[in-house]
Amino acid sequence: MSSFDDQDAFEGAALSARAMAARPTPYLDDLNPAQREAVEALDGPVLMLAGAGTGKTKALTSRIVHLLNTGRARPNEILSVTFTNKAAKEMKTRVGKMLGQSIEGMPWLGTFHAICVKLLRRHAELVDLKSNFTILDTDDQIRLLKQLINANNIDEKRWPARQLAGIIDHWKNRAWTPEKVPSAEASAYNNRGTELYDQYQARLRELNAVDFGDLLLHVVTIFQTHEDVLAQYQRWFKYILVDEYQDTNVAQYLWLRLLAGGHKNICCVGDDDQSIYGWRGAEVGNILRFEKDFPGAKVVRLEQNYRSTEHILAAAGGVIRGNEGRLGKELWTEATGGEKVRLIGHWDGEEEARWIGEEIEAMQGGTRGMRAFSADDMAILVRASHQMRAFEDRFLTIGLPYRVIGGPRFYERMEIRDAMAYFRLVVSPADDLAFERIVNTPKRGLGDKAQQKIQMTARANGVNLIEGARILLTEGGITGKGAGQLRALVENLDRWGKMTGHADVSHIELAEMVLDESGYTAMWQNDKTPEAPGRLENLKELVKALENFDNLQGFLEHVSLIMDNETDDGGAKVSIMTLHAAKGLEFPVVFLPGWEDGLFPSQRSMDESGLKGLEEERRLAYVGITRAEEVCTISFAGNRRVFGQWQSQLPSRFIDELPEEHVEVLTPPGLYGGGFGAAAQVESTIHQRAADANVYNSPGWKRMQARAGQRPVSQPREARNQVIDLDAVSRYTVGDRVFHQKFGYGAITAIEGDKLDVDFEKAGPKKVVAKFVMSSEDIPF
Repeated sequence: MSSFDDQDAFEGAALSARAMAARPTPYLDDLNPAQREAVEALDGPVLMLAGAGTGKTKALTSRIVHLLNTGRARPNEILSVTFTNKAAKEMKTRVGKMLGQSIEGMPWLGTFHAICVKLLRRHAELVDLKSNFTILDTDDQIRLLKQLINANNIDEKRWPARQLAGIIDHWKNRAWTPEKVPSAEASAYNNRGTELYDQYQARLRELNAVDFGDLLLHVVTIFQTHEDVLAQYQRWFKYILVDEYQDTNVAQYLWLRLLAGGHKNICCVGDDDQSIYGWRGAEVGNILRFEKDFPGAKVVRLEQNYRSTEHILAAAGGVIRGNEGRLGKELWTEATGGEKVRLIGHWDGEEEARWIGEEIEAMQGGTRGMRAFSADDMAILVRASHQMRAFEDRFLTIGLPYRVIGGPRFYERMEIRDAMAYFRLVVSPADDLAFERIVNTPKRGLGDKAQQKIQMTARANGVNLIEGARILLTEGGITGKGAGQLRALVENLDRWGKMTGHADVSHIELAEMVLDESGYTAMWQNDKTPEAPGRLENLKELVKALENFDNLQGFLEHVSLIMDNETDDGGAKVSIMTLHAAKGLEFPVVFLPGWEDGLFPSQRSMDESGLKGLEEERRLAYVGITRAEEVCTISFAGNRRVFGQWQSQLPSRFIDELPEEHVEVLTPPGLYGGGFGAAAQVESTIHQRAADANVYNSPGWKRMQARAGQRPVSQPREARNQVIDLDAVSRYTVGDRVFHQKFGYGAITAIEGDKLDVDFEKAGPKKVVAKFVMSSEDIPF
C-alpha cells in the first residue's frame, strides 16, 4: 500500500510531493494501531510513552523510515539521539534493512556525547577552545584535579580528588558553569568547590581539553549565548527523535529544548516507569512535564506488550501503581494463561541461594510442570552486587555454569582480591605475590623504587618479601614516612599470623581485624566515589562467607579450588546481574531474590532521597518483574546476617503491592516468621507459632532450627502498620524480666495496652508488642 491512498485530498500538491506520497510503505503494515499513530504523527511535539516490551525501537525506527520515505526530511536533516553506541548502531541497522539500502548519510544519528563532539569541534572557538581539543578520560581528570588541590594547599586525603570530580560532574549534568552554581551548593567540598571548579575549567582551556561533562555543557553554552548558531541548527534539524527520554539529565534536556525551540518537531520515546538512574543525574521530571514544555503535544501510549504473560504484567502493574509521580498506562497482552508470579520466603540468604540453585536444575530438566529451559534462558537479578556472592558460591559448589553481567565475578573483584591477599599473608607469610599486591594498598608511601629495594634485598638474602622488608628496615634502606608505614605492616602481619588458631579470636574476628587495622576498610570509607559503598558491602559479604568454614586456611583453599575448577566452555550459563544492569534485557525465566525492606527498597536510597528515592526503587522493581517473559519468581529471607549479627527481616513493602490473584505462594506454612500481603493465608499460623512459647520445645521447632543450619532464627518482627490495642490488659507488670528473640533479655519499664517499653540489656530501650516477648521464666532454653 502507499502512504497516501486518498489522492483527492492531495489535489493541488506539487508533483514531487504526490510522487513521494505514492511510495509503498510496507513498514507500516507490521505496526499495531498505537505504534502506527505514533509513527504517522510527524508534525509537532510527540511523546511516545512506551511501556516495557511494547516495541518502542520498532516504532522509533519506523518513524525515521517514514520521514525519509515520504520526503519530509533528508538523512542529514534528522537528529536522532540515543544513550549508548549499541542502541545507535542497532537503530542504524534496522533503518537500513527497512529501507533496503545503506544509510551512511545519517551523520546525526548517535549518542548525546558523539553528536556534541561534532558540534563542539565546529564551534570550539566560541568557548575559547581549538577544534583539535583533547577529551580527558577519568584518570587524566583526577590527575589534573589533584594538581589543583595540592596547589591550593588542601589535604587531599581528607578531601579526595574523586569527591571533587563527582561534585563537578554533578554540576555539569545540571548545566551549571562555575558562575551559575547556586548558593545552596556553595558549601560543597569544604566551601572550596566552586573556586576549584573555576580553576579547573581555566586549566582545561589552557590545555585545550575537555572532559565528558563539558561536551554537553559547552554546546548548551554556545546555543544560549549565540542565537545565530542555534538558529542555524534549528533550521538544519527539521526533525528530532530522542530514545530513553526518561534518562535525560538537565543538560541534555536543555540541549534538546533549545534545538526544538523553533519548529518543535520533536518526538521523545520513553517510559516514566523505567526511570532508574537518578543516582547518575537522570531526571524523571523531564518526561513527566513534556506536555507542559511543549503545549499541544500529542501523547501516544504504547501499552500492548509482546514480551511477558498477563500474570507478569499484572504483577508489575500492581507494584508501579504505588507511585504518584507517573503519567500512567496499563500494559496488556493478547497472550493468555501462563505461570503466575511465584513468591517464596526462606529462612536465610543461604537457603534462598540453595533453593534457587535446585529450582534452576529442576527447570532445566522440565520437572516443574513447564517446558524445559536452558541455562541461557534464566537470570538472577539482585538489588546490590554483594548479593551475588551467595549464588556464585552455591553454583560453583554444585557445578552450575553462570556468568556475571555488568561486572566481574565476586571473587574477581578488586576489593575482594585485595582482602584475600591480606588473608593469604596471614596464613602464609611466604606468599610474595600477595605481599606485592597489598604492600602499598592502601597508600603507605612505598613507591616503585621502595618496592624494588624490598625485592632486591629479599633475593640477595634468599628470603621472602616480608623478611626482605624486615632486613631493609634494620639496615635503614628505607627512611621517612614509608619506613614507618612498612614497619607497622610487617609487625601487624606478624601479630595477625600468631592469632590464627587462637582460642580467644575466631577466624571471622581475625578477618575483620585485618581489614580494619590494615587501613583497608578505612580507605574505602574515605573514598567518595559512587562505587565505594558497594565495595564496602562486598567486603562485609566476604567476611560473612567465612562463617561456613572452621578457619581462614580452609576458606582460602575453598576459594582457590572453586576458582581453579571454573572454566569457560562456551556452553549455556545462568546470568547473574544487578537490576540496573538488566534494563533493556529479557529472559524467559527471572529470579528476583532479596525482596526485603532495607535491602529492596534500599534503605540508603530512602534515607538520602525520601519519597523520590522510594519511587525510584519501585520503578526498579517494575523493571525487574518486566524482564521476565514466562516465569518470574520473587523471594525473600526471614533472617540475614547484617554487620555480623543475625537479624529478622521484613518482607519488602513491594510484595504487599502484588495483586494476590496473579501470585502463587510457594512458601510452605511455618517456614517463615513473618506475614506478607500476598501470602496472608499462612500469616495467622506463623504468628500463632511465634506467640506460643511452647513451640520452641516442639520437634517441629527443632527441625526448623536444623533446617536453618542451627542458627538462631529470629521471632517475627511486628507486622508493618501494627495496630496497638490500648484497651488490652497486659499479663505483664512494670519490672518484669522478659525475653525477645532478637533483642535478648530486658526489663519492662512502661506498659500501654499491649505495647511494652523494654530496656534490653544489650539492645537498649525498645518498644515492642507484648505477644512478641515472653516471660523469662517461660523460656525453654
